[in-house]
Amino acid sequence: MLKIEHIFKTFNAGTVNEKRAISNLNLTLEDGDFATIVGSNGAGKSTLFNAIAGSFYTDSGYIELDGEDITFVPEHVRSRYIGRLFQDPLMGTAPHMTIEENLSVAYLRASEHKKGLFSYVTKKDREAFREQLSLLDMGLEDRMSQPVGLLSGGQRQALTLLMATMVTPKILMLDEHTAALDPSTAKKVLELTKKIVKERNISCLMVTHNMNQALELGNRTLMMNSGNIVFDVRGEERAKMSVNDLLERFAEGAGKEMNNDRILLSTKEGI
Repeated sequence: MLKIEHIFKTFNAGTVNEKRAISNLNLTLEDGDFATIVGSNGAGKSTLFNAIAGSFYTDSGYIELDGEDITFVPEHVRSRYIGRLFQDPLMGTAPHMTIEENLSVAYLRASEHKKGLFSYVTKKDREAFREQLSLLDMGLEDRMSQPVGLLSGGQRQALTLLMATMVTPKILMLDEHTAALDPSTAKKVLELTKKIVKERNISCLMVTHNMNQALELGNRTLMMNSGNIVFDVRGEERAKMSVNDLLERFAEGAGKEMNNDRILLSTKEGI
């Protein structure tokens, strides 16, 4: 589903602020893969997501999605078939627009190639919106005319998840999308995520700081350091690994121990 070959990205090249963010990164994601990604701050996780989403063009290398070369496809075009959630629940929705209007924009953008330029939301579409909102079990189906800005962080994140997947994307990218939520809400949004990804068989990349989640969720675990993937495990080998095993393998691949307090804390407290 996703094929990345030898991509590089350097910001502020030739200046005192030069920063190599991605260095000769290669990744192949099979159709239906759900890969979790772990790494310290500055490891390149979000930069990788930005490269895939088209927030910038890589300096060199190749990105292919579902057999199509998207290396130089503009971000707004990629957004029609790439779903993405951020850590901040305020991103991904328009607060002054109603729930129905937000869903309509997401639906028409993602289905534009099917419905044409001058598309509109039908009564049948609205009924489908209401039905999908009811699956969130948050009562949002009865608040479709209310501005999104009135929702809680968890409700907005659940809505954004629905918006990103209502037209099944070719790939879904989750950038610590439950990290800013309280534990109870985070658990609910995560359960919704697993349910939608499984039912739709969506290829998914998920950044997490939680080492237990990194081994329990999906079918594959990636670890990043200094703009590259230093460890990639799946299958029986992954099933037998403990969190300590994962930390040891990271140290072998990165040449140093994990030094992120937030990640290390999650190994002790299981949060």
